[in-house]
Amino acid sequence: MKKFVSNNPEESRKFARDLAKEILTERRTENDALVLALYGDLGSGKTTFAQALAEALGVKEKIKSPTFIIFRKSKIPASSAGRENKKWREKGFENFYHFDVYRINSEKEILNLGWEEIISNPKNIVLAEWADKIENILPKSCVKINFKHLNGDKREVVLNVT
Repeated sequence: MKKFVSNNPEESRKFARDLAKEILTERRTENDALVLALYGDLGSGKTTFAQALAEALGVKEKIKSPTFIIFRKSKIPASSAGRENKKWREKGFENFYHFDVYRINSEKEILNLGWEEIISNPKNIVLAEWADKIENILPKSCVKINFKHLNGDKREVVLNVT
């Protein structure tokens, strides 16, 4: 377990970029997607983390929380200005899925969107906001990240790698 306290959004973004490098380098599985499960209240920093992670991956699209459409798929470009992006592609990652399951009423809704196929593809990085709503269908190997709003811009982030 790792704990981090951020005093402002820029520190949170830097933490996300650094964590992305660490997780994506160390947590590579050959058989399944890399799944990041995000937990925390509204405004605790989950979407800021998702945006910084996508940026670290070289994703070109502006990342917005997909609350009303449930998920968005973005390509991890084969080449970009950053060296780090090349590392992700060398590890076989091609797609970034950003799920926001805040509005779902049952896990079946996510399963009907192809969840099992998405998380079983080793070319995918999958980030799920509000992961507590789909706890029973998360893979055992997922990385769990808990966000807590302390006060003002201050946030606590706790990382649990299983």
